[in-house]
Amino acid sequence: MTDDLAKAQQDLVELTTDLKRLQAEYVNYKRRVDRDRELVKQNAQYSVLSGLLPVLDDIDRAREHGEVEGGFKAVADSLERIVLGLGLEKFGSPGDEFDPNLHEALMHAHSPDVTTTTCQNIIQAGYRIGERVVRPARVTVVDPEPAGDQ
Repeated sequence: MTDDLAKAQQDLVELTTDLKRLQAEYVNYKRRVDRDRELVKQNAQYSVLSGLLPVLDDIDRAREHGEVEGGFKAVADSLERIVLGLGLEKFGSPGDEFDPNLHEALMHAHSPDVTTTTCQNIIQAGYRIGERVVRPARVTVVDPEPAGDQ
């Protein structure tokens, strides 16, 4: 009788250990699937939103020339609101400190008016989704005057 009880207790311990291991494997599998699902979603958003950048650039150029009016203005505003809602953030302004992770310098000059490398003109806006840069801002930059020229 005691042998049967000891064997039953040993079987119970083994089955409990197996159950805990299977439960841990399931939890890890579920986390991996959730992470992969989120990554697929982010990549799909990145792909779609990066495909819309030329359209957003065209809207920016039309705005600069005063051609965004009437019904087209409503469409442009709606499109910009939608991409903003999907996490696409526009960046790059004259006067920003140059950051090679965010900006692509197209031209370079010197100026006594700045103390650090600074974006002077924004040729093409940059875009990011969260911390991920979709496209760097294309800019002209100015550096402080070299010490010997002052």
